[in-house]
Amino acid sequence: MIRMLIRGGIFFGTAVVGLLLAALVPGVQLRLGGFLVAVLVFTVAQSLITPVAMRLGRKTGQALIGGLGLISTGLALIVASLFEGGISFVGGFLPWLGATLVVWLVTALGGWLLPIWLLKDKVSQARSRRA
Repeated sequence: MIRMLIRGGIFFGTAVVGLLLAALVPGVQLRLGGFLVAVLVFTVAQSLITPVAMRLGRKTGQALIGGLGLISTGLALIVASLFEGGISFVGGFLPWLGATLVVWLVTALGGWLLPIWLLKDKVSQARSRRA
């Protein structure tokens, strides 16, 4: 249970950072008033889309998992943009693509590195107890 809460917090935090950085992409508009809504909608959509994409990836091959992560991020951004006052993409396909790449990179790296960093103390404590 605690591990799930930590992962949820990491995912939420990386979504916040990813969406803030995505707002720097030309053509991406992130309104302050709808920022929390955009983050919550993105996080929920991503958490629902990702398991389905990963199941498909396991069936079709490991090489597709990175691509499926990009696709699920892009779909979650589209869902988040459907809610008024949050995130929007002006100027066509390129702002959405740029935001997808930025958010995917931040959430992927954060999801990979933050658990290692946060749990490093726990691992060292457990090792010292065994010694």
